[in-house]
Amino acid sequence: MRQPCRILVLAPMRSELKPIVRSMGARVGRLGDADVQVGTAGSNPVTAAMIGVGPVAARRSTERLLEAATFDHVVVTGIAGGIGPALSVGDLVTPAEVEDLGSGRRFTPQTLGRHHPSGSLATTHELIVDDERIAELVRRGVVALDMETSAVAEVCEGRKVPWSVFRVVSDRPEDGLLDHGVFELLEADGTVHVGRTIRYVLARPSRVRPLARLARDSGGAARKAALATLSACATL
Repeated sequence: MRQPCRILVLAPMRSELKPIVRSMGARVGRLGDADVQVGTAGSNPVTAAMIGVGPVAARRSTERLLEAATFDHVVVTGIAGGIGPALSVGDLVTPAEVEDLGSGRRFTPQTLGRHHPSGSLATTHELIVDDERIAELVRRGVVALDMETSAVAEVCEGRKVPWSVFRVVSDRPEDGLLDHGVFELLEADGTVHVGRTIRYVLARPSRVRPLARLARDSGGAARKAALATLSACATL
């Protein structure tokens, strides 16, 4: 009889964790000093946790969680910024390779289920909106950007824990929805700072509609990523 696979699902932001929790009917738990959500995918036990925005927070959280318990597989889920012609908003990213733009290190995820790996996902500590930098990344085969996956990958590979990533495109630079001002509205857990948002909107009333679209597309992308993640976890 096949043994259940113990899976750790990691979501950077609260908005990316919520659809995981809802889809698997999770219950609140505790792992070490971290709040987690516990449920199942198929016959496999799943622990889901929020790791924060950015590579530093992601690395620290992943290390703590893997020190607190043993897992057979780790999955990163959430949204990503799409670049180049290969992907549109709402498309699933299952990369063949993940690159840390800071160190240049490259990592290879395990592709789960019937998904086929394609392109490279690059992790960065900053918001990249410069056209020339984006064009260079596209020439190198990068199809999407995020801020956490390579940090999780580094921790997992150091501990010899298999890992995978499911991201869905929530925005693209040419859409003009995300800029440094919008990025600064976010707290460390990805929630929106109300005071800063009010000041931002009052100073830039024309940005209300783009912000609403960004929120809608990000929410849809997070839900799609959660469904793809849990469906794939059930196959392990």
